[in-house]
Amino acid sequence: MKNTFKIILTSGLILISMITMNAQKQKMENTALLIIDVQNDYFPEGKMTLEKAEQAAQNILKVLEYFRENNLPVIHIQHISTNDGAAFFLPDTDGAEINHLVLPMEDEKIIVKHFPNSFRETDLLSFLQSKKIKSLVITGMMTDVCVESTTRAAFDFGFSNTVIGDATATRNRELNGVVVKAADVQKSILAGISALGGLYAHIINTNDFLNGK
Repeated sequence: MKNTFKIILTSGLILISMITMNAQKQKMENTALLIIDVQNDYFPEGKMTLEKAEQAAQNILKVLEYFRENNLPVIHIQHISTNDGAAFFLPDTDGAEINHLVLPMEDEKIIVKHFPNSFRETDLLSFLQSKKIKSLVITGMMTDVCVESTTRAAFDFGFSNTVIGDATATRNRELNGVVVKAADVQKSILAGISALGGLYAHIINTNDFLNGK
């Protein structure tokens, strides 16, 4: 009797797990992952080091592994600076290379951009449309520049956006001679793009995203 009960209980748990996994997979249909500018210059000893870049990259890696395991589209954005006076992400430098933690696989799309907005003068929009993508999961660097501008542009193009907050990073800023700490910049930008009921994006952390919350 006990063995029969155990078998029924185990079967029930397996069934619940399968239903949950299928529901999560259906939820992610027509969804792509954007990894924006996770490049060496943003890491320690780079030319534009960010606060907690390595921690953010580790979280991006977790999300990337989820997308790969579920055969979902992944798009890597790589910034190459072409403007006069640029100090980082310079062409043909190690600093401009995508960091080893999130190196693209052969079947993953790489889009090179020259402006903060990943859609500007790139084929990102046409690629997403060709894949019938309707929703984006956005990660990357810097939170208040390329991540924010890309997220707002994606909203204008009709995409539903989720930003993984702890899979982004920035650095201290200065306003009228006053230093604004990176943590405060991070919170303000994420609060801004999620204002009005998540108008531009829904903000979630890595663990909650992976757990389907």
